[in-house]
Amino acid sequence: MNHFSRREFLKFGAALPLALQSLGLRAATAPASKVPPKRIMFICNSLGFYKPNFFPATRGDLSTSTYLKEIGTREKMTIFQNLYHPGMETSNHDSEKSFLTGARSPEAANFINAISLDQILAREMGKDTRFPFLSFSIYDRGWGCSWNSQGVAIPPMHDERQIFDVLFGEEDLTAKRRRIENDQHVVQCLCRDMEQLKRQGGDLSKLESYRTVIAELEEQLQHEEFWLKTKKPEVPNTLITDQEFAFSVKIRNLFELSKLAFQTDSTRVITLSLDWIYGAITVPGATGGWHTLSHHAGQAGALDKLSRIEVDIVKHLNQFLAELDQINEGSGTLLDHTTVVIGSNFGDASNHTCNNLPTIVAGGGYRHQAHTVLEKPTPLCNLYLELLHRHNVDIGKFGSSDNDLGLLKG
Repeated sequence: MNHFSRREFLKFGAALPLALQSLGLRAATAPASKVPPKRIMFICNSLGFYKPNFFPATRGDLSTSTYLKEIGTREKMTIFQNLYHPGMETSNHDSEKSFLTGARSPEAANFINAISLDQILAREMGKDTRFPFLSFSIYDRGWGCSWNSQGVAIPPMHDERQIFDVLFGEEDLTAKRRRIENDQHVVQCLCRDMEQLKRQGGDLSKLESYRTVIAELEEQLQHEEFWLKTKKPEVPNTLITDQEFAFSVKIRNLFELSKLAFQTDSTRVITLSLDWIYGAITVPGATGGWHTLSHHAGQAGALDKLSRIEVDIVKHLNQFLAELDQINEGSGTLLDHTTVVIGSNFGDASNHTCNNLPTIVAGGGYRHQAHTVLEKPTPLCNLYLELLHRHNVDIGKFGSSDNDLGLLKG
């Protein structure tokens, strides 16, 4: 990208995602702290889960959930029932854009998203790692769960082998220094543009946008220079290459990469978008279009195939949580220091409803309550606000929140 087109791109609010991806990011070998750091991961299953199989049949008893009864870390997780995102009544699949922002009416032609929860947390939690955050997805559609401070989508990474190389592969330091120098030049050009806009009596909102973009880039460049000479962790490549069940293998690999990134303290904030894809996918026991099957209309054949896809996703989640819980760290395990949030923008994908969203919080060292049924529909952002507070972010409101949920006890 030449300097002019890059500068124009940055001006429209894509500074942070571009910096994070094209400047090379950061993988961690910082000295281990005595107290294990907090980490957090958000997983959006964009077609949700079939509710009769997901929620426990008996209140408070996870063993009565068809999908969750086999999870080995049930004592370290809580299922929340009766959470929703206000303002999604007609948003359909666009509701996915608001999964981590809570921004209303994402289907509107004039919709502008808000900053996502992970990005606020990354500002607080990502300072000491090479990667302030990582954003993953199943395929390349250009956006996932993460949105920057201007409400612009942060393109996620989706190719498992490329992600492994970014995290742990060797770098061309000469090329990286050249990229940093080029981006320093971009910052200088943006500063000149801003000064010219000032002299011309430019719009105050545009000037503020310039200041935000410049500040983000300057901070990122400083961060990149700090990590430039730090060697990446050395880990074995444990990715699976068997393509018989490519969809299933990809989910497993993305969870594996997330585990390795946390275990090496390469990052402390991750998002994973299990975004639905067109065409047929194959998992053990079923082949079909995931989106088509999610619109099952109660038909037994479609529900059987859909449940096999969802069981496969839960199987990999179970393995991920179990492996985090097997890694000792300090006086606990990696899972005890990692909050894993699993949810969806859909409560019922078949009818495109966005109420009673399936939501799990696992790990994090909380005194988990197994299954919490809220007495009335409650904004999911109340839980998000509590997560912010539990991770030392002092903020009075997030998205559609009207209160800290107050249910995650330490």
